[in-house]
Amino acid sequence: MNPIDIWLLVYPGFTLLDAAGPAQVFSSANDEACDAGLPPPYRIQMISADGGLVASTSGVALQTAPLPRDGLGGATLIVSGGRGLECDASPALEPSLVAWVRQAAATVGRCCSVCTGAFVLARTGLLDGRRAVTHWQDAAALQAQHPAITVQEDAIYIRDGALYTSAGIAAGMDLALALVEEDLGRAAGLAVAKRLVVFFKRPGGQRQFSSELLAQADPQGLHGQLTGWLRQRLAQQLDVEQMAAAFALSVRTLHRRLQQEAGISPAQLLLRLRMEAACALLEKPGMTVKRAAHQSGFGSEYNLRRAFAAQLGVAPSDYQSRFG
Repeated sequence: MNPIDIWLLVYPGFTLLDAAGPAQVFSSANDEACDAGLPPPYRIQMISADGGLVASTSGVALQTAPLPRDGLGGATLIVSGGRGLECDASPALEPSLVAWVRQAAATVGRCCSVCTGAFVLARTGLLDGRRAVTHWQDAAALQAQHPAITVQEDAIYIRDGALYTSAGIAAGMDLALALVEEDLGRAAGLAVAKRLVVFFKRPGGQRQFSSELLAQADPQGLHGQLTGWLRQRLAQQLDVEQMAAAFALSVRTLHRRLQQEAGISPAQLLLRLRMEAACALLEKPGMTVKRAAHQSGFGSEYNLRRAFAAQLGVAPSDYQSRFG
């Protein structure tokens, strides 16, 4: 097969691993092919608006080529994330660069983003009416700024047609491994993952990487007040009737007001707070899964395991081994 061009778009203030991580995945695929006596399946090129050295947020600069104007057919374009994209303060959002990405997307085989690079694709309008993901810390901003996009906060990466978006930073490598599998097959993708000593398909979603499962609640609203009240009582047996009585509300009114303020039910709020508490407990030295289950209000290891599987896609013990 002819080699696939991988164009990695960077700009001043990009996140180094957003570009270097995927580049290494494709480079390792070339190494695997070389070891097998095969031609390299990928041509990898860093590109930027003007070419030359481009500095990342870490201070490390990469040598880049200018934006290609032709030869994009069948290529894969990957837009790296970086500083300031979520608040419109990045060179990546310059109108000329956004226009180039929009035009290139009509020609390339795949158009991808890593982390906050999704804000560039969003600015082009390419993601309107589609599903997308970005870093969990910036998902709310992406949704608020671009309501036509369906932002899925917990995914590691998402494919919607020829558009691919991925979660925070290292998730760019997950996406690149998926592209290698798409191009060369599962065995090739698995071989690259083994070479890099990373998960081929990472278990769970990106939410597991933050014990802060809830957006900040308005402390003056019912959502914030109920959150504070529940956090002091998580180890107790609680039901919706008790919550409503504590605020002199009917159960129906409690449901309605909480849905209006936070888009969740009282039972969902309680579950999320208990999950938040369990994650924080499991991150502490010497904590056992059993004690975390009781102290967070789940009552038993079985209940905690069920909740973790449903909410985070991993077992409590796996979460603890990664973050404890």
